[in-house]
Amino acid sequence: MSKYIGVLTAGGDSPGLNAAIRGLGKAGEQQYDMHLIGFQDGFRGLMENRFIRLNNMYLSGILTIGGTILGTSRDKPHKMQVGDRTMDMTDVMLEVYNKHHFDALVCIGGGGTQKNAYHLYKHGMNIITLPKTIDNDIFGTDRSFGYDSALQIATDAVDRLHSTAHSHHRIIVAEIMGHNAGWLALGAGVAGGADVILIPEIPYEIESIAEAIRSRRKKGKHFSIVAIAEGALSKQDAKILKKVRSEIENASNQDERRKAKKSIVKLEKTFSNNTIELSRQLEILTGLISRVTILGHVQRGGAPSPADRLLATQLGSACAKAIQNEEYGVMIAMKNDLPTSVPLKDIVGKRKTVPLDHPLIESARMVGTNFGD
Repeated sequence: MSKYIGVLTAGGDSPGLNAAIRGLGKAGEQQYDMHLIGFQDGFRGLMENRFIRLNNMYLSGILTIGGTILGTSRDKPHKMQVGDRTMDMTDVMLEVYNKHHFDALVCIGGGGTQKNAYHLYKHGMNIITLPKTIDNDIFGTDRSFGYDSALQIATDAVDRLHSTAHSHHRIIVAEIMGHNAGWLALGAGVAGGADVILIPEIPYEIESIAEAIRSRRKKGKHFSIVAIAEGALSKQDAKILKKVRSEIENASNQDERRKAKKSIVKLEKTFSNNTIELSRQLEILTGLISRVTILGHVQRGGAPSPADRLLATQLGSACAKAIQNEEYGVMIAMKNDLPTSVPLKDIVGKRKTVPLDHPLIESARMVGTNFGD
């Protein structure tokens, strides 16, 4: 008996999304007689019932293409902007789901998407998710597709920055994506031979970084590469943020909670200039000219790497198998090189950060990399 499956991509785009859609669609059609319907622009497309029937014409030739043929957005089902109002559109989405007589809805995205998908699961939809993020911070999976491609781009950038830093005897500060987890900055920093790596998990002291650069200069090395995650903070700033977050956790009422959340928004705006401020202070402390390169969204772009194509295809085809077995309320994760179903309730609200005793950190320290601590 035929099954009808919906699919959407939500959150930030990343390489590998199309490969996952293809893996799901082709495996579903050829192995289980499934019909795939894709919703455009994430949860908003589901709410507005804007869809494409993903037949072979759409699935053919997309394995190597970056981005997502479905489009994406960061809309939340229960907090969606409709005109000038923020509304809970969960019931509308449930109506669309039932109208198509879906056997399941597949949501592909990062941590926020997993949370939104679980919300829909609790409201009666058969939900399965796939883990996508360049940050590699989704809890419950060893790897997320998008990370390897972004790692290659960031590493290539660090490689290229070496030559200009060496030629001009400068400090080059390369800002790499990663608000809350430092996997990308850590990987690119180690692979690119950065002299200093700064990640959110290890708050830094600017003087420690400056001393490491001055020490290199004394040894005749008149340049340094600093790889910094966009969410890396000084020890002082990290302490302030931790205090405000504790205020949210300990708030006795909604007013106190809202006030604390507004404080975090203000702090994050202030912290958005941290990389530039770090560069300025390093100039003062070391006497070397410092320049900033912010990689930004270039890390999301381009064709997926072979590793991401393989991972996305494995997870997509495993997702089709899980639907056939009626496994719902799960994320298809990669564990020990095998696709595995992980309950959404066990991963929602959690984040996979870099452990302080991670072997890659230990290796970096052993070869002389400074982490600002």
